[in-house]
Amino acid sequence: MKEKIHPNYFQTTVRCSCGETFVTGSTRKDIHVEVCSKCHPFYTGVQKNVYKTGRVERFMKKLEQATKEHAG
Repeated sequence: MKEKIHPNYFQTTVRCSCGETFVTGSTRKDIHVEVCSKCHPFYTGVQKNVYKTGRVERFMKKLEQATKEHAG
């Protein structure tokens, strides 16, 4: 390896907005994130169905509109 061309590598602490912290390797000394595996809905299994319902309704409305335009 060539000397003085690689970034410094640190053991860094990652801090989530939910309060979770863990140590990993990175070129940054401190990392702050908004979502981690402890609070992300995919990993926790807690998802908001309100958003899903709205998305489906919007999709169906767009699909219906596109079908009418294509047919007529």
